[in-house]
Amino acid sequence: VHPNVSQGCQGGCATCSDYNGCLSCKPRLFFVLERIGMKQIGVCLSSCPSGYYGTRYPDINKCAKCKADCDTCFTRNFCTKCKSGFYLYSGKCLEKCPDGLEANNHTMECTSIVHCETSDWSPWSPCMKKGKTCGFKRGNEVRVREIIQHPSARGNPCPATTESRKCIVQRKRCQKEGKGKKNREEKRKKSNKDESKETRQESKGRAARRQNREQRENNNKTQPKKRKAPNKEQDLAPIDTAH
Repeated sequence: VHPNVSQGCQGGCATCSDYNGCLSCKPRLFFVLERIGMKQIGVCLSSCPSGYYGTRYPDINKCAKCKADCDTCFTRNFCTKCKSGFYLYSGKCLEKCPDGLEANNHTMECTSIVHCETSDWSPWSPCMKKGKTCGFKRGNEVRVREIIQHPSARGNPCPATTESRKCIVQRKRCQKEGKGKKNREEKRKKSNKDESKETRQESKGRAARRQNREQRENNNKTQPKKRKAPNKEQDLAPIDTAH
């Protein structure tokens, strides 16, 4: 260490030198040596950098290196993240996961093997043939099940989720779709026709009543008023019998 020790340091240093940088840190900061070329420089940080772990002592807080295969660690013997090519398992970095575990390339950890899980089979479907339930004697019925848990890379694959078997039913005729459709169409047309007929009859009745009313009004307007019949007794002049 260079003998020239200064008290007026910057960057969190409590004591420092021009040659070696920080010699001690302010409270709560971690002291770590950084290599620059052939020499090491002391620096003071609020947390340890990647590849180091922190230890606190009464006189100084230090950052120590993790193991070579460990990227970040809690202590020297407990890794929290491994370097590329290694898988984390129980605080250790391994090139190969133990038996019963598999390597997860996404998290770079050794995880438990997950096998496929499915639900129970559904009830058998009605006996069908070519999508129909009539017009045949021998057909097929189907049942299905759902996947509840997909397997991991080394887990047991999922079995078939669909199953079918032959079935026999009492043969029955299928109603012709065209005939049924035609009957429905004829009923609809007939209904529309009846409604139209009733509507036309109502319209004609209203028109006839309106025409009769207008004709009566016109007759009342054009017909002259009846004059009051004269009183015969008053209109007859008295007969002069003197002559």
